[in-house]
Amino acid sequence: MADAEPWKTVTIPPIVQELVTSVQEPPSRYVIPEQNRAALAGSEMLDPIPIIDLSRLSSNADEVSKLRSALENWGLFLAVGHGMEPGFLGEVMKVTRDFFKLPLEEKQKYSNLVNGNEVRIEGYGNDMVVSEKQILDWCDRLYIIVEPESRRIDSLWPTQPPSFRDVLSEYTVRCRNIANLFLENLAKLLNLREDYFVDMFDEDSLTYARFNYYPHCPKPDHVLGMKPHTDASVITIVFIDDNVSGLQLQNNGVWYDVPIVPNALLVNVGDVMEIMSNGFFKSPVHRVVTNAEKERLSLVMFYTMGPEREIEPLSELVDEKTPVRYRKIKTNDYIATLFETFARGTLAIDAVKI
Repeated sequence: MADAEPWKTVTIPPIVQELVTSVQEPPSRYVIPEQNRAALAGSEMLDPIPIIDLSRLSSNADEVSKLRSALENWGLFLAVGHGMEPGFLGEVMKVTRDFFKLPLEEKQKYSNLVNGNEVRIEGYGNDMVVSEKQILDWCDRLYIIVEPESRRIDSLWPTQPPSFRDVLSEYTVRCRNIANLFLENLAKLLNLREDYFVDMFDEDSLTYARFNYYPHCPKPDHVLGMKPHTDASVITIVFIDDNVSGLQLQNNGVWYDVPIVPNALLVNVGDVMEIMSNGFFKSPVHRVVTNAEKERLSLVMFYTMGPEREIEPLSELVDEKTPVRYRKIKTNDYIATLFETFARGTLAIDAVKI
């Protein structure tokens, strides 16, 4: 999720939102192997993901202890007390939904296709296809840089619905406050100075917003909304549609349904934080399943380092007892690895483990 040249795509998949109106069942390119279908039914969590009140983190030791437990056991948590009113979050989801309701020709103004057969990270459409055998995801997306403002590509920011830009800009500012608070607490959990990670985000660092649209699917037991993956970010903040579940989390080889908590945000560590912490924090493996009757939406904020920044375990966290567990790699190179491995159904983080 950083700057990169467009990738050549083997094929250009149809827009799923349009496809679902004309098919009785998913095309074969979307159907997962039969032996994997039984696992699509997620298990209920016996030990639920902790709900952290962000407004209490700076003054309550029990809340910090809950955060540590959440990250050690799950790599993520559900955040409340984040300062965003339900009415404002409703606006964010409304402009997201209204964008995907636009006519296809309007959405195509923001296409991620370049020169007809290349896919760039930013824009509206699908993720890249690297193989004719690749199983496709039942998902359309809009992906844009939101921070810093100087790096926003104006032509890719929708002008419809009319409030889209203002709402996204305000949401970006509010999420940055949450991100900084989380980064400060991650540093404290590692016995680093509070601003250690916040200070790493310089003018070259980028924040991406990814708007996901998962149409209803005729055969949800045969198709994934998004295949298993981890995030190539430092941290990630996710705003999930309250109307329908679909996010699943893998823990010790078991897939669990992530519960819906109205007005909560899901916050997780990404691969870059796993690498920098030398494995102290783990980037959670997650996926999205489809629904037979309902569409589903989400808005994901990815916080990333500058494209040329080298990612490696922090020297403060390496010694004879805990040797280096990940090799050094540039952000840009890791992003390229992520998109290649994601398309093939493997994990980028495994490629840098020593």
